[in-house]
Amino acid sequence: MIRTLLVDDESLIRAGLRFILESAPDVEVVGEAADGDEAVDAVHRLRPDVILMDIRMPRTDGLAATEAIRLLAPAPAVVILTTFDSDEHVFTALEAGACGFLLKDTSPHDLIQAVRLAHGGDSMLSPRVTRRLIHRVTTDVPVRRRRDALARLETLTGREREVLTEVGLGRSNTEIAASLHVSEATVKSHISHLFDKLAVTNRVQVAIAAYRAGLVD
Repeated sequence: MIRTLLVDDESLIRAGLRFILESAPDVEVVGEAADGDEAVDAVHRLRPDVILMDIRMPRTDGLAATEAIRLLAPAPAVVILTTFDSDEHVFTALEAGACGFLLKDTSPHDLIQAVRLAHGGDSMLSPRVTRRLIHRVTTDVPVRRRRDALARLETLTGREREVLTEVGLGRSNTEIAASLHVSEATVKSHISHLFDKLAVTNRVQVAIAAYRAGLVD
């Protein structure tokens, strides 16, 4: 069972999310929180695997809570769920350590899938957010930023570079394993190495590194 924590200041939203998630046989909602402070406390008490986190809440907001939670060991995966899709929110959430960013109009199927992907170490971005994100990181990348990205790639092995490209194409661990004819465990190991060598904390940041380095068109 994937232990999931719901964080939103509106009880009706939390009730709706709980109803959707508990329809899945492999997802268990272990708790709820109404703001970022309650979320951090709930993580200590309940040890969830995945958190669905709203952004705008009283006291501590979702972005600050995500940053605090990701510093814990072990840290649960955080998926940002919000009505706001500005570039600023996306990048701030990813920099804080979120592994996914979904809008509240996401379908129930995609919501459940996002929880599963987050638990498995993958990421999921709302398609609308993905298009804007890719446009931003691939449009007029400064020469210095591309040079820095290429310098980081010098420490990668050939296989790690292949995995980096696959992640940049948005492929899941299962798809990468099939494409490169290796096991999913091997893919996860390579991605873990990419996190360390590229100094990033989630797959989306790995993908951004691939775009900035020009590995993905």
